[in-house]
Amino acid sequence: MATKGIVKGIVSNLVTLEVDGPVSQNEICYISVGGVKLMSEVIKVIGKNAFVQVFESTRGMRVGDEAVFEGHMLEVTLGPGMLSRNYDGLQNDLDKMDGVFLKRGDYTYALNNDQLWEFKPLAAVGDKVEAGSWLGEVNENLQPHKIMVPFVLEGQYTVKSIVGAGSYRISDTIAVITDEKGNDTVVTMIQKWPVKKALTCYKLKPRPYKLLETGVRIIDTVNPIVEGGTGFIPGPFGTGKTVLQHAISKQAEADIVIIAACGERANEVVEIFAEFPHLIDPHTGRKLMERTIIIANTSNMPVAAREASVYTAMTIAEYYRSMGLKVLLMADSTSRWAQALREMSNRLEELPGPDAFPMDLSAIVANFYARAGFVELKNGATGSVTFIGTVSPAGGNLKEPVTENTKKVARCFYALEQERADRKRYPAVNPIDSYSKYLEYPEFQEYIAKHISPNWIEMVDEIKTRMLRGKEIAEQINILGDDGVPVEYHITFWKSELIDFVILQQDAFDAIDAVTPLNRQEFMMDRVSRICRSEFRFDGFTEVMDYFKKLINVFKQMNYSEWESAEFKKFNEQLDEILAERIVNN
Repeated sequence: MATKGIVKGIVSNLVTLEVDGPVSQNEICYISVGGVKLMSEVIKVIGKNAFVQVFESTRGMRVGDEAVFEGHMLEVTLGPGMLSRNYDGLQNDLDKMDGVFLKRGDYTYALNNDQLWEFKPLAAVGDKVEAGSWLGEVNENLQPHKIMVPFVLEGQYTVKSIVGAGSYRISDTIAVITDEKGNDTVVTMIQKWPVKKALTCYKLKPRPYKLLETGVRIIDTVNPIVEGGTGFIPGPFGTGKTVLQHAISKQAEADIVIIAACGERANEVVEIFAEFPHLIDPHTGRKLMERTIIIANTSNMPVAAREASVYTAMTIAEYYRSMGLKVLLMADSTSRWAQALREMSNRLEELPGPDAFPMDLSAIVANFYARAGFVELKNGATGSVTFIGTVSPAGGNLKEPVTENTKKVARCFYALEQERADRKRYPAVNPIDSYSKYLEYPEFQEYIAKHISPNWIEMVDEIKTRMLRGKEIAEQINILGDDGVPVEYHITFWKSELIDFVILQQDAFDAIDAVTPLNRQEFMMDRVSRICRSEFRFDGFTEVMDYFKKLINVFKQMNYSEWESAEFKKFNEQLDEILAERIVNN
């Protein structure tokens, strides 16, 4: 018999229920308000009182209203048909909803029950299988969507029967499997999984080491992220977080892209809905939306639903990882998620931590980031979830709790800087404060040496050192004036400017410069590094500035030219002529 409850107290989205039976943490219940059932989640239990967060507006709710508990946690429905969908944080299909505004208590099914899918069996009668084993596959927007043994099952099973190749609906029986006691379990294309619980149907989760190519030079070249890696992008308003996110989403070498718009302003989320259906995938030439899922919870939606959205997105990402696919998950912004945690913590009257965030914020952030990763599946295939979150610190303060706690767990830190944005140096990622800890991994260093260049890590370290030295000299010139420092200092400063303009800066709105393949990055990196190691002769600082501006101009023309085209080669020859004018050695 289902547990029931009575409303005893209401504080905005936090409702206290007196229950008549057992309830569990994160269990779902529905509270009836004027004939409308509102979905809620248990976040705390004390004696007979269950504290629940309601995923809708509680306007009109009264003491005495009834609630019915469902006996399961907040779940997502997994199966073919999720790609190209626009969901909210509770996995309601937004395209199935009527009207401009979402109606309270209106929930839609995440998948399409009527669509037929061409099924191809991968397992045979008599095969031994377990949770996560592949039984067959269907074609979902040119992606091989695996139909798997339900993740909730434990132990080993034997395939008793499986359907042949043909067209089936997601609710049709695909296979029957038998456990060691002889009990049969019917398998369809649909399964459910609680969002707060990590999917662990894999054999190993080794440290990731394969470079994830994004086409963004300041990431791939200077602060690389790997398949299954974690990173975050903090920065104040107007520094280009959204543009950088979109560039990574469009260009990264990923099979599936999931975008969690968590608590962002409605106009920014509308831009995603408006732009993504028209973007062309540079890898396939088809629509980018065909391999994208959007989870949207805007800032004017209920706070509790915002908190659920990132977990929903991560669970869907883990599901596709279990198919042996490379998944890229982008969350914008984890600050809004943390604010939702803070709001519910404050309503529960818990002891506040720094800036009134929950005391366990560090553990919550760490547990969530830990769900990303590179895995080896039990059948020998590999899959990955690469997670990049954005943080929106108030006033650009990178010392606030969300940024500080995220720095402890994320391996890549891409600090957007207001000064660089004001000077129109995009992407406005600070090359000195930003870092990638994957550069320190021996496995990654071995991978880079084998696939790109044995000197790659050395060149990256050299670039960072030159940028730091250039910043120090810029400060000295600013204080002492151009005449107050030696010509050698000006040469060092302009070498750092050469690196900045040619490698670090990139035009996201130019078809060629927006995405730079790795072989082109290697060529330009080697070209710039050799120039920076060379010695030049100049009589005064004005000659230095004019000369390097001329070099930078030619390099930028190369960045806008097709790789290895006649135009590109012409600019490369011009560089040799300009270098011959002043270079002492090479």
